[in-house]
Amino acid sequence: MPLFLKPIFHEKLWGGNKLESFGYNLPSKHIGECWGISAHPNGTNEITNGLYAGQTLDKVWAEHRELFGEFPSKDFPLLAKIVDAESPLSIHVHPDDSYAYEHENGQYGKSECWYIIDAEEGSEIVLGTTAESREVFQQQLEQGTFENDLKKVTVKPGEFYFVPAGTLHSIGSGIIAYEVMQSSDISYRIYDYKRAKHTGESRELNIQKALDVMEFNSDLPNIIPEKEIIESHQCTHIVSNDFFTIVKWEISGTLNYMKPREFCLVSVIEGEGKLITDGEVFNIQKGSHFVLTSEDLDNIFEGDFSLIISYI
Repeated sequence: MPLFLKPIFHEKLWGGNKLESFGYNLPSKHIGECWGISAHPNGTNEITNGLYAGQTLDKVWAEHRELFGEFPSKDFPLLAKIVDAESPLSIHVHPDDSYAYEHENGQYGKSECWYIIDAEEGSEIVLGTTAESREVFQQQLEQGTFENDLKKVTVKPGEFYFVPAGTLHSIGSGIIAYEVMQSSDISYRIYDYKRAKHTGESRELNIQKALDVMEFNSDLPNIIPEKEIIESHQCTHIVSNDFFTIVKWEISGTLNYMKPREFCLVSVIEGEGKLITDGEVFNIQKGSHFVLTSEDLDNIFEGDFSLIISYI
């Protein structure tokens, strides 16, 4: 049986209320993130159906690894979230696995991929810097000129961006994005627009660690999604690497879905319909998140909706 999950909402200084469009009852007007599929200590989803209803995903991962094909990892490997950036996120960077393991108590590093669900006209993301070395960038920070060399990209709905660990980045205002990432919550901020928390304190910057992990003078991978038609439905292969594989499905009608791995993360980002697993029917709609487990052998999607499916 699929594991349907109760979303977790994180209030952020830069968050808004646009996630209400996913049918969520938001706990405040400044929700920046909906963690849809997570077993991370900073937010692990509660299972809402079946034998494991009321248990958290991390507990089921630890005690019932057979549901995940006995996947050889201590921690659940991926995290999927929806981001509402009413204001720009801090300009920050994530470490890779080796740095995180050494400096962050054995945690995963963080490479991630963004699918732009919605974007106001002219909205931008930051993906890297033209500074050629740590020394040059550090000097720019001290002089307050680093923003002049940020690589900015104007985005539109339907676009995908891969953000490897070590890439300086930010999501700008007016953007709603679906993110799949390694299960990590480590960010090293270098700039936060001098914003203050509700206590009046500025949010912590992590400049030295950021400089330790930043990649300079390197081009990002040129990710070109590949599209194909399967059973009359459009399937877009977004990215596949050592960290994750991400596929978008646009379904209209019936799709007999062949699970590519023992377990898959599934989020509905538009529309509604049904999932029929081994003869059992589940209603799904925009904002639904669930895991197809190794026991879910016969899976059929029916309706008109868009899914993003992720797996290792």
